Amino acid sequence: MQDGSQDDPTEITSGDHDAAEAAPRTIRPILSRRSLASAESSGAAGAKRKPGRVLRVMRVVAIVVTALALVGSGIIGYAYQTTTVPRPEDVKVAQYSTIYYAGGEEMARVGSENRTIVPLDKVPEHVQRAVLAAENRSFYEDPGFSISGISRAAWLNLTEGESQGGSTITQQYVKKAYLTDDKTLSRKFKELLISIKLEQQYSKDEILGFYLNTIYYGRGAYGIEAAAEVYFGKPVDKLTLAEGAVLASSINSPSGFDPQEHPEAAKDRWNYVLDGMVDAKWLSQQDRDAVEYPQVLPIGPGPLNQVNGPEGVVVSRVKDELASLGYDDDAVNSGGLRVTTTIPKETQQQAIKSVQDQLSGQPDNLIPSLVATDPTTGAVRAYYGNSQGTGFDFAGAYRQPGSSFKAFVLAAALENGYSLYTTRNGSSPQYFPGNPHPINNAGGESCGACSIKESITRSLNTTFYGLAEEMGPDKVAEMAHRAGVGETRLDNGEPTLQESDGNVAPAIAIGLYEVSTLDMASSFGTFANDGVKNEPYFVEKVTDADGNVLYEHEGNSERVVSHEVANDVSFGMSDVASYSGDALDEGRPTASKTGTVQLDDVDNKDAWMVGYTPQLSTAVWIGTESSEPIRDANGAMIYGAGIPGKIWQQFMNAALAGTEIMPMPTTALIQGGNSNADVTTSQTEESTTQSESSTSSSSSSSSSSSAPQTTTSEPSTTSAPKPEPEPEPEPEPEPEPDPEPTTTSQPTDNPEPSGSSEPEQPGGEQPQLVPNI
Repeated sequence: MQDGSQDDPTEITSGDHDAAEAAPRTIRPILSRRSLASAESSGAAGAKRKPGRVLRVMRVVAIVVTALALVGSGIIGYAYQTTTVPRPEDVKVAQYSTIYYAGGEEMARVGSENRTIVPLDKVPEHVQRAVLAAENRSFYEDPGFSISGISRAAWLNLTEGESQGGSTITQQYVKKAYLTDDKTLSRKFKELLISIKLEQQYSKDEILGFYLNTIYYGRGAYGIEAAAEVYFGKPVDKLTLAEGAVLASSINSPSGFDPQEHPEAAKDRWNYVLDGMVDAKWLSQQDRDAVEYPQVLPIGPGPLNQVNGPEGVVVSRVKDELASLGYDDDAVNSGGLRVTTTIPKETQQQAIKSVQDQLSGQPDNLIPSLVATDPTTGAVRAYYGNSQGTGFDFAGAYRQPGSSFKAFVLAAALENGYSLYTTRNGSSPQYFPGNPHPINNAGGESCGACSIKESITRSLNTTFYGLAEEMGPDKVAEMAHRAGVGETRLDNGEPTLQESDGNVAPAIAIGLYEVSTLDMASSFGTFANDGVKNEPYFVEKVTDADGNVLYEHEGNSERVVSHEVANDVSFGMSDVASYSGDALDEGRPTASKTGTVQLDDVDNKDAWMVGYTPQLSTAVWIGTESSEPIRDANGAMIYGAGIPGKIWQQFMNAALAGTEIMPMPTTALIQGGNSNADVTTSQTEESTTQSESSTSSSSSSSSSSSAPQTTTSEPSTTSAPKPEPEPEPEPEPEPEPDPEPTTTSQPTDNPEPSGSSEPEQPGGEQPQLVPNI
């Protein structure tokens, strides 16, 4: 008999040679090529073959004589005693691994073979008997091997030059699990010895179970469970008699008896199986006559390794994490692992819908990424790296974050003697030591004396550049690393947040150095979690096919920022979403920061919105594959408060709907300089833009002892206007044109365009940044 992996429809033989004689005549023409060869051979052609045939016969005689001599000498007995039979459970039978959403729904199957092992008692008796009727009706009575079958196969191999099966189910299993597919007599001899020992050591039920889980059924399915799914879309224990007979029919020649490709041959073989069950008295004729051929699913892309859409990127990240945990490709592709991820299906779908809704009708060159994490654990709750599922993962790509990076400047400042109510000169433009180019605020914004809280709400570049320069920009980089921005890039292993010489430029304050969307979601989550960092992760649990837990994530929380600093960072960014027009439903409090990066004087190239509640931290990026201009369907420039902000807003509203509206900090805990009173949200909202004439007065006040060049004051009681988000305004001219080329990537802010150029690092020319692709 040909083994279950035989795919040639022109060579089909029955596993039970007595039963094969009863096979329907309609399939006899495809059972052997020998009849065709005989019909085509005649006369001289036949004469030419005689010498070769005589030689083969002589070889057989010689082998038989030698075998008899060996028997007499006891060599066969010795070979039997020394042949090792591997235990079936030690045989590596590949099973695909399944990746699940957090709620238990299947996300994907990955592996080299579509196989799931099931116990025999899960296979209905009528399915077992259908397989026996097709392959080995005397299985429970025979010794597990067929001397006549082996002899016939050997004779044909030597006399006709052809290979043939003729094996029992036990021999088929031995061949599939323990041996190679070669057709030599030595392999047949070893197969015989192993089959005999296997029959002695295991019961017939055990051997049948091994066989059903090992044999190939076609359509990429190895084992009866996978076959039931690809042919009928159901587990094996739900198969009817008619469906079981279809699967039993496929074993002999998976491609030759596929119901879609060869419907007539498949149905003939199906009838043969059912008639065999009647002959064996496993089925009454009346019941046989009542059975109708079942509906079989069409051949389609198998479920294995077919992951389309954003979930395909998630699967790639999960496999990367599994590798870091010690589960390499071989373990994943053949180990039958059951991997539960951290991502709920509903939350992932909400992320996809938010991206699709907000980009509907927008230019095709716009590319989004979105990552959401649970700040309390680090668990990734949604991940959108691209829409196809294969190719470049933009959620892991490195892009300039623009003003969204000011969150880390704020945190570093709070650790270094500044408070939210420290008053800063936020006028624009400003010149700073070591930088010949002016620093400008976006859209001509200017504030002669604004608190740091108001400065981050209005995203004043001059304020935060000055803070980084005064503290030392390395403190900003150190804070970002501490919060969760990786110290090395995942794509090339190079250090992050620094120049090639290891120095850090003050322009880090306005997003000079590239970070990933995952970095931003995770590091903002540290502030959301009161300064306690949790590394982001995708894999919650790994079990084997039997449910034994192999791995379960254990948190490794670490306080990296004080409670006071984390509180004030959240409070400091509490007005940004409202200011940008991206506030959440039901007045849910948030902390967030927008960011926009200029490509040149007239276009932007990256836009961000990053923000959180205590339950969820989400980062959204919009850009292009190769740092092209980003404009919307109306041709207007895109800013962080625009499409990224709207994606963030829609996703956060959907993901948090029905959850508790948790409070966020409403009071600053760190007081510095002259600001000694507890200041609440209502008080801080009463600050206003100072006129240029008041700048000198403000700047003459005493500085904080720990922060030179810094002034502090109580917040003003005059209410500052809260402008509505402006619809992509036209850029204003620069106060002072930048003499440098305009191809340098320039962090800016939103919602208005900046006329500023990229500031240079002290003592040298600002580095030209090469966009990632």
